[in-house]
Amino acid sequence: MTEPLFLKPVFHEKIWGGRHLATDFGYQIPKGTIGECWAISGHPHGPNIIINGNYQGKLLPDVYQQHPELFGNPHSTVFPLLTKILDANDSLSVQVHPDDKYAAQHEHELGKTECWYVIHADPGAYLTYGHTAKTQEELADMIDHHQWNKLFGKKPVKTGDFIYVPSGTIHALNKGIIVLETQQSSDTTYRIYDYDRRDKKTGQLRQLHLRQAKDVTTVPFREPQFKSNIEKFGNSTITTLITQPDSPYFTVYKWDIHDKVKLTHQHGPYTLVSIIHGYGTLEVDGHDYQLHKGDHFIIPATVDNWTINGELLAIASEPTE
Repeated sequence: MTEPLFLKPVFHEKIWGGRHLATDFGYQIPKGTIGECWAISGHPHGPNIIINGNYQGKLLPDVYQQHPELFGNPHSTVFPLLTKILDANDSLSVQVHPDDKYAAQHEHELGKTECWYVIHADPGAYLTYGHTAKTQEELADMIDHHQWNKLFGKKPVKTGDFIYVPSGTIHALNKGIIVLETQQSSDTTYRIYDYDRRDKKTGQLRQLHLRQAKDVTTVPFREPQFKSNIEKFGNSTITTLITQPDSPYFTVYKWDIHDKVKLTHQHGPYTLVSIIHGYGTLEVDGHDYQLHKGDHFIIPATVDNWTINGELLAIASEPTE
């Protein structure tokens, strides 16, 4: 099978969400504060339907299980990555995610290392990122005494930035930021602080997970160091934003395309692609597929190479197997 797998996004309402997924991307989203577009997902909380070709109408995780050759006969029993677009119309809770070992033991799923490409950031926007505690005891004491201003770190961000968030990192997107998130396929979040917000349905304060947060937070915090690599192809630029050994779970690329570029899998058996801006044409095995802002698709392992022609910006990723 030598065709891409285009996917139908799944949308999730969030207390911090807005309407940018409709106004900026043209998605038909439900009413309410929609915070997350699960764009490429095999997770049971929001699996995508394939919308083209031989597997049209089938769920991505089912095809992953039934046709492993499309994914390079992977070792992972679950589709390992999850691509989202997040609309932080308000600030997210300050949170932390577990690593694989803790998540397997306590949550029965993968851990959650993630990264963000900043699609848009309002002037003055910032992340909550990292913390100041030097020891586990100091971390626990500051959490117990709610010394949030002393504990949490801040990181200014602007449109086009890339941020890596390994498991164990205290973090939050804050108001006025839209990101493309590449992460391990996990839905486990431990909230540390949530502005005393109440659940819209129950009226109760949203649950915090302070014990788990103390267990999994990496102490002391050291901001990850990684190298990006830029390659020119005529007028186009392919930037490897992060790869091994800096990132053990995924390689992430930025494709800034202004003409015709021939591409192939680089660091993984198959490639996940999200069109962030612009439009163009994808050519696979002699067939053309139109590309528009907000499209998401997978180039399977059975496709050796492909060509993209147009004026577009895409974020792509490959799993590390």
